[in-house]
Amino acid sequence: MNYRKIFFGIVLFSICIFANGQYKNLPDNKPTFTNPLFKGDYPDPSILRDGEDYYLVHSSFYYYPGLLIWHSTDLINWKPVANALNTYVGSVWAPELTKYDDKFYIYFPADNKNYVITSENIEGPWTEPVLIDISMIDPGHVVDEKGNRYLYFSSGSYVPLTDDGLTVAGDPIHSYDGWEIPREWSIECFCMEGPKLFKRGDYYYLTVAEGGTAGPATGHMVISARSKSPLGPWENSPFNPILRAQSNKDQWWSVAHGTIFDDVDGNWFMMFHGYENGFYNMGRQTMLVPVEWTEDGWYKIPDDIKIEKQMTLPGKANVAQQALKLSDDFSGDELNPQWKFFGGFENDRFEIKNNSIVINGKGNGIANCSPMLTIPADHAYMADVEMEIEGDAIGGLVLFYNQQASSGILADDTNVLANLRGWQFATERNVINRHVYLRLKSINNTVDMYYSLDGEDWIKIENSFETSALHHNVLSGFLSLRIGLCSIGDGKVSFKNFVYTPISE
Repeated sequence: MNYRKIFFGIVLFSICIFANGQYKNLPDNKPTFTNPLFKGDYPDPSILRDGEDYYLVHSSFYYYPGLLIWHSTDLINWKPVANALNTYVGSVWAPELTKYDDKFYIYFPADNKNYVITSENIEGPWTEPVLIDISMIDPGHVVDEKGNRYLYFSSGSYVPLTDDGLTVAGDPIHSYDGWEIPREWSIECFCMEGPKLFKRGDYYYLTVAEGGTAGPATGHMVISARSKSPLGPWENSPFNPILRAQSNKDQWWSVAHGTIFDDVDGNWFMMFHGYENGFYNMGRQTMLVPVEWTEDGWYKIPDDIKIEKQMTLPGKANVAQQALKLSDDFSGDELNPQWKFFGGFENDRFEIKNNSIVINGKGNGIANCSPMLTIPADHAYMADVEMEIEGDAIGGLVLFYNQQASSGILADDTNVLANLRGWQFATERNVINRHVYLRLKSINNTVDMYYSLDGEDWIKIENSFETSALHHNVLSGFLSLRIGLCSIGDGKVSFKNFVYTPISE
């Protein structure tokens, strides 16, 4: 008997069984993805399915142009479509994107007021903001079976709308008290917010966030209720909270502000946001999970789903997960969608020409220069830019949270400057002649700064800074740390070749 052949036959048979077992455990032509879908500061997602197309909008706060709309056909890859808001109305929170009678609407609160903008086409043009006479926040749109329209707000109250959706048609009526949070849980506050509504079968479902947007990791949570009328009374889900961080050891903190939606094949999902443990300064990042329905008509997250683990999307063809390109050679003639100006948008302040963006100087420092910002998407990265100074301007490459919290590297006509939390000084004197390359290198919240005369040989200045505390729990505002290009003072600054490079950790 040939024992060698028998031995190798058994080994080969075992390998085949193992391989087949592994294969069977893999999804059959299903895409895999890892949260977050949107890396960096993309809070309060509001998603609309229009046939086989998905559209998404987020809170845009003081960053203008605002209310950037995203489009996807696979839920994994998203492309920017249009900025819906160019007129400054203050800090824009928790919008609601909806469609009614072939017209698109975005309802949003800003500075204790509510507005609506509309468009016949998702790509615009969008109307100027129309003021709605109500001061509550986080509008959520719902339509009953007769076509009557309502807006819910964070208080658990609703108001009827006129048929055109532009005016309040009655007084607020309180409808929902929320789900009682156990007193022993660590939360920031009860703070019910973000109502999102939809109808399935005989029931309307109301999804809210409770526990506070930030604060302890375990505070923010997803709560569900249902009613046979969009006006209540509401019955709380036995699965509440639908989603909640269990401790500050979790990877994702303050997970909530969920929107429940379906695809054309009847698969259901929840989109929501959360802060990342150790990288709170990146802001609230957009995530996705599938949801399932119980026999008695409640939705829940499947028991085997972990939001930090790789997962599949049911009913979707296999696609690659791609990130938004942040680098910009300024080769076009319009501002690319990754850029926002802090505190308002002035179309006549800048000009894009000759592979440059030329920005007129403003203010006398980083705080009041209205920097042009983009959202970093990685724990470790480099950001480079080429810069030329005109007149008495100062240009810079900075990390910016708000007017009180920023640091970075700058230059005037001859000197390289360091700015550490508002303390600004010449760190390298008489080393340039109105032209310089600047670099920020951020590795897990420690930032080194460099300059170069030719874009090839880089000189590290002696000054570095640390950014882990630059976030909402310290500074408030619900903002994030963003990469900024600054044009300060009396003159202009030309920026070329902005290059964003992720660094493998």
